[in-house]
Amino acid sequence: MEAMVVFYENYTPIGDILVMATGLVFFALIHTSNINNTDNYKTFKIILALLNIAAAVDVIYHIGMTGVIWPHIILYALRIAYHVSLFLSLYLYVIYICQTLHLGWKESHSCKVAANLGLIVIMVYDTLGTLFKFGFVIYPDNTVKSGFPIFPFGYIYFIGILIYLFYKHNNRVYHRILYGIIASIAVSFLVMMVQGMYHQSSYTTATFLFPAFSVLYLIHSNPFDFELGAINARSFDDMIHHNMINKNELFLMSLRMPEFERSGNKYPDGIRDAIRHFSSEYLKGALLFQLNAGHLILVFETRKNPEYEKILENVMDQFYEVHDRFRQDYKIVFSNTYPATDPTLDYLQFIKYVSDRIGINEFKRAGESDVTAFKEHQYIVKELADIQAKMDMDDPRVLVYCQPVLNTGTGKYDTAEALMRLRLDEMGMVFPDRFIPIAEKHNYIHALSLIILSKVCKNVKAMLDNGYYLQRVSVNVSAIDIREPDFCNTVKSIISESGVPFEKIAIEITESQSEKDFMLLKQRVSELRDTGIKFYLDDFGTGYSNFERIIELPFDIIKFDRSLTTASGMDVKSETMVQYLAHLFTDMAYSVLYEGVETSDDEARCMSMCARYLQGYKYSKPIPFEDLRNYFEKRAG
Repeated sequence: MEAMVVFYENYTPIGDILVMATGLVFFALIHTSNINNTDNYKTFKIILALLNIAAAVDVIYHIGMTGVIWPHIILYALRIAYHVSLFLSLYLYVIYICQTLHLGWKESHSCKVAANLGLIVIMVYDTLGTLFKFGFVIYPDNTVKSGFPIFPFGYIYFIGILIYLFYKHNNRVYHRILYGIIASIAVSFLVMMVQGMYHQSSYTTATFLFPAFSVLYLIHSNPFDFELGAINARSFDDMIHHNMINKNELFLMSLRMPEFERSGNKYPDGIRDAIRHFSSEYLKGALLFQLNAGHLILVFETRKNPEYEKILENVMDQFYEVHDRFRQDYKIVFSNTYPATDPTLDYLQFIKYVSDRIGINEFKRAGESDVTAFKEHQYIVKELADIQAKMDMDDPRVLVYCQPVLNTGTGKYDTAEALMRLRLDEMGMVFPDRFIPIAEKHNYIHALSLIILSKVCKNVKAMLDNGYYLQRVSVNVSAIDIREPDFCNTVKSIISESGVPFEKIAIEITESQSEKDFMLLKQRVSELRDTGIKFYLDDFGTGYSNFERIIELPFDIIKFDRSLTTASGMDVKSETMVQYLAHLFTDMAYSVLYEGVETSDDEARCMSMCARYLQGYKYSKPIPFEDLRNYFEKRAG
């Protein structure tokens, strides 16, 4: 047995005082910074509160153990309160990790049961050991019996649960965060061991605080930008999610400035001052998020700002005054949140989607129709990703349509252009103007091109086997396809495996402005043309056209865009220009194909302008490939 004075001689209150001081600093930082009030963050704050309570109780307890005449029952109560606070904080660390890892009910339940069991056993042993005098006891002469040291075993037990959680679910944690938290736990355990070697208890509470440092810094730290007052993008989704759960309607004001998005430069002082003024002066509780160098989103609760519509008008008036001074290009999108339409809507991607579809120096108030369009957009992206992942050349979602082309020399249909369609379960038929830009943006277009080529080859083979005369069918490819290193080998492989003669397939290419793409295109065309594949220059007359490059590339057919067909019918000057270009190409041994022929007048005019081929709604709208049999003739016999 030990005299009471030993407990005080081996103890200094400096450790617990530092814990309380650090706890107060933590709470001050929490109160003045922006950290989302999620469930796991609430748990973290309770842990900090328990550690502060434990530190205070420990100081009082050791004062009582110096020989101050306090009833022993008070000392017992203080000791149990101290242990309860510490082990309850360890229990909450387990709960916190389960919440942060987003474990399912079954996974988290077993860990919570283990933590509950450990907490109950330790507390029951501590209490009964004092009551029945087989544990910690203070005798009437102020001597002390420590009993079995349950505390270190309980500490090791809870640390074991935490290590098990991290080990079992390490794939759910960013490893640098995982290493940081484990390192803090290791330091705590080391300090506890060294302290035990010297029969000390001064820094016990502090060891429980060390992991809190790493948790606050690595998980919850989301500082304001010192100059803008903006929060970085990491907490945007959490803030939206938290408010959707609590059914708080938010309003989002997005400002994108393309120049700063491209350059990554900081805003000039005047613009920065204006942004800080707008975000802090007009709306209650507004938070400003900086998503990248040139994209800001201001978010506020509508219930805290009932007259926000009038405020927004004032904000916009002042914004235009600032814009008149600085003349920086912008895109502005306003949007409410729509929990009834879709409680899981990704608002960051939604805002970007709407912003991408408006022009420079334009403003848009997004509505529910935009939400519907965005959800359809995401669905198309998901389906395209699945099509690429499977690379099924017979994928039923990818349809081949064709538009027959009239051969003016024979007056018959013997060629066609293959066109792409998607048929998706949730949307039905989706047309190219909808999905092609998405496929190109997300690099899914090459998969579609190969599937269409494969399906065209199979359909051409079937028509040839059935005796139809078919000169060729053209397939569109993009600059993205041309950049693929194995483009030529893949095209040759698909055509040869189908059993179709190479000359029955043509490739349509739109001229590229990029010098690098032009050199690649030149190589690809030369290699594939040797097999017998024909090449069309698509969309001639739109945007950029370089005659020198056209001459360098061995095209067979020049497709005059429908805009030239339309323009040639508007006035004599335009017709003369188009006719001159057609004669020029004809004299250079190119064949000229006119797109967009819709009337008999269009047909007659194009025939007079060296037309070798005519394509347009006068002859047929795009039809399923199988319906080409209604246009093409069978060979005699």
